[in-house]
Amino acid sequence: MPMESLLDRFFTRFAKRSIILHRGFPDGYFTELLKEPGGAGHFRVDLRIPASQPPSPMDWVVHRHILPLQLPVPLLVKVDEDCLYLRHLLHGDKAGHPNEILWMMDSIRERYHYRLQRQGPSFLAEPGMAVEDNRIDYDFYNAP
Repeated sequence: MPMESLLDRFFTRFAKRSIILHRGFPDGYFTELLKEPGGAGHFRVDLRIPASQPPSPMDWVVHRHILPLQLPVPLLVKVDEDCLYLRHLLHGDKAGHPNEILWMMDSIRERYHYRLQRQGPSFLAEPGMAVEDNRIDYDFYNAP
């Protein structure tokens, strides 16, 4: 299957959605995530499960384009019509509380670690804020 077809299928299925890539959640994290508004609406991909062969559109994007960036997980992926915004969910070495995800989503187009812009049959990776910077800007939309 041509790579462009995998990319097209990925965007057809996941545009305007969010994905959380993880290697298992800390105790109680998933329960708290489901309590949050929209928390059950995030697609969750467990990276401990090997990619399918041949790769699904999700596997192709995750394993070929996102994981090589070596960002910490859990990782939030916001899928727009033609690009992906990536931001990890860690504070230090611990995952932040799931209620921070909505705050991150509000500003993810301005505060991301990487943006993957669709370019032909692939992506152009554009770095954003430093990986060490994962502060939540609670006043992002409240500034004068």
